[in-house]
Amino acid sequence: MNWKTKKNQRLIKAVLTLKTEAEVRRFLRDLMTEKEIKEFSNRFKAAEMLAEQAPYFEIIKQTGLSSTTVARVSKWLNGKEGGYRTVIAKLHHRPVQSRSGLF
Repeated sequence: MNWKTKKNQRLIKAVLTLKTEAEVRRFLRDLMTEKEIKEFSNRFKAAEMLAEQAPYFEIIKQTGLSSTTVARVSKWLNGKEGGYRTVIAKLHHRPVQSRSGLF
């Protein structure tokens, strides 16, 4: 993914301007459909559950995601980008563990 395109840079800057939950909520609702918001919320829930070492079957049961999507979220959680790990660590005030140890 090329994050350096003008459009992508503009989106990043737009997100960085948001200060309150209400601002974020309104922006996300304007940016995405209700279905997309639910999908991304479920993916984030899956990432949190994976960080807590929850079994796949429990994640699938609670989120309604497919096993393929849960596996993809796991790959991203354990990948080099670290987006999920960064946010989860900030929300939970502690480092995120991978299946093989701390990141």
